[in-house]
Parts: sequence; structure tokens; C-alpha cells
Amino acid sequence: MNRAWVREAVRLIEADANRSADTHLHVFPLPAEWGIDLYLKDESVHPTGSLKHRLARSLMLYALVNGEIGPDTTLIEASSGSTAVSEAYFARMLGLEFIAVMPRKTSPEKVQLIEFYGGRCHFVDRPPEVYTEAERLAAECGGRYLDQFTYAERATDWRGNNNIAESVFAQMRLERHPVPAWIVVGAGTGGTSATFGRYVRYRRHTTKICVVDPENSSFYGAWQTGAMDYTTGMPSRIEGIGRPRVEPSFIPGVIDEMIQVPDAASIAAIRLLRERTGHWAGGSTGTSLYGAFQLIARMLAVGQTGSVVTLLCDGGERYAHTYYNDEWVTEQGLAVEAEQAVMEDFLATGQWPAG
Repeated sequence: MNRAWVREAVRLIEADANRSADTHLHVFPLPAEWGIDLYLKDESVHPTGSLKHRLARSLMLYALVNGEIGPDTTLIEASSGSTAVSEAYFARMLGLEFIAVMPRKTSPEKVQLIEFYGGRCHFVDRPPEVYTEAERLAAECGGRYLDQFTYAERATDWRGNNNIAESVFAQMRLERHPVPAWIVVGAGTGGTSATFGRYVRYRRHTTKICVVDPENSSFYGAWQTGAMDYTTGMPSRIEGIGRPRVEPSFIPGVIDEMIQVPDAASIAAIRLLRERTGHWAGGSTGTSLYGAFQLIARMLAVGQTGSVVTLLCDGGERYAHTYYNDEWVTEQGLAVEAEQAVMEDFLATGQWPAG
């Protein structure tokens, strides 16, 4: 391996991080008398526009320091889009070829972004085929399959080193409830929940971790049953989270609770978010926001005050043709209006419907 090239590659990635400011922590407006504060960590402001920018940087550094990437290595990834966008950005920075293996139904906006950064998209008809196809392509060209689903939890330093958990707690330091009662995240690889779960234990915080899971995803069923081979074999309509199988980076032992969220609720929540705050987010943000509302309602019911933190994972402009398109929503048969009415009632009364 060309050590001089690797040193320069690491320098380039670290310099890019050094140029980037931390992401914002927005306050979602809740009634003041509730005594509960809700925050959204805005990961859409990264250079590549999503939470996956952190993961892509970690995966690249992990492979570089393990001696698995050189100046002529072709990089391959299996992705529903956002991780591949960020990896294409870093691949271009290092002058490397990048191929994203993706479901054919991935949003056209994400495909355009991957191609904008010089990546190439290789499509499969069935989402579960992305893994074997990525492995095949890597073997065929002698490239490196970055494999976010296996390496996400180990490539990120959960003790600190500017990971997302450390960033959130630093930004919460001057708030009235600096240690969150709950942190709410989705699971795509499982890397984000693993990072938060390990960090709060390492720092001895009382914070609990809730993972929200969309329809057709395997994580919720696996967590309920304890069967890590649990599978639905079906794709998630909420891009970025939800998987047809339980991914290796999903660590159930660091999770305190899981909530399954209907797809209609995820989409209704991002539309409500835009109305209430002006922030335009993707569907995975809606999944987390809907789960956060349920936890806050539970806190109110027992008279608990405190703070809840969730993520604004990526920007809504990537989903203009889907989640924000009324025709697409109707075609999918999603009862968005009914779910939005539930949330509007919650924000007015603090109560969540039973059942």
C-alpha cells in the first residue's frame, strides 16, 4: 500500500471536516407550560446534505487506516441513496472511481447527486439484491466494498472524536434540561443508534435511546423477538431507514425502546414540521419526529419534564417527487391527513390516542 498516498488522503478528509462547522440544534416549538423541550439536530447542513456525511467520512477513514484503499481502488457501496451521495463526494476528493449499487426506485434527486459528484449508479430490481451485487462488482473489479451495513458501528468512535453524540451533548450544555430524557433516531445501518447508545453509557448519562422503525423493516421485529435473523424481505418506503433484514451494525443491547411508525405518519410529520418551523426534511426525520411526539405525550401523562432530542436527517428537496408530491402520496394509498390530525391534536392538548 502506498503510505504516502494514504497519508495525503487522510489529510484531505480531515481538512474537509476542519472546514465544516458543527450542525445546528433547532428547537421545535412546544407549549411552554409543558416544561419539555424538543430539539432537532440538523444534519442536512453537511456538505453533502445528510446525516450520512458523518458515516461516509468514518467509513473512508476506517478503510484507509486498515490499508484497504489505495490510489487505484474502485469503491463500491450498497445504498438507498444518501450514504452513496456522501461517499461519492469523498471518492471524488481522493480521485477514486465510485459505484453505488441501489434499488431502482431510489429517488431521482439522489441519483443526480451521486452522478454530480462523479459516481456511477448500478441499479437492482429487488432491494435485497444490493448486498450480493455490491460484493460481485467489488470482486469483479478488485475494488473495495465499503459495506456501511457491516462497518457503520465499528467505524465510528463512540467515545468521542466529534461524533454526533458528543456534538449533541456539547450543544445541550447551556439548555435548561442539558441531559436529554430521550434521544430518538431511526435505524438504517444501526450505526447512529449504536453510537448514541454506547456514548450515553460511557458518559454515565441517564438518557434513554428510542429507535423508530418504519413499515416493512426488520429491526422492530428483531428487537421484539430477539431473533437477529428476523426478516421481512420487503423494501421500506422511508428512504434512509428501515431494512428488509437485520443489519450487522444494529446493536439491540444499547436500545431502551423501539416504536414502529406508519409510513403515512412519517410523511405527515415532515409536512407538519415544514408548516411549524419552515424546515424541509426527508421522510426519516418524520419517522423520528412522530416517535418523539409519542414519548413527550408519555412524559406529560406522568408529569415528567425534560428534553428530547431527535435528528433532521436530510433535506426535503431530495423528495420533491415523492413525499411532498400529493399525487405520489395518493398512489401509495397513504392516509396522511388522518395522521397529521393526530399530531395537531397532540400539539394542542398534549394527549396521544390510546392503542
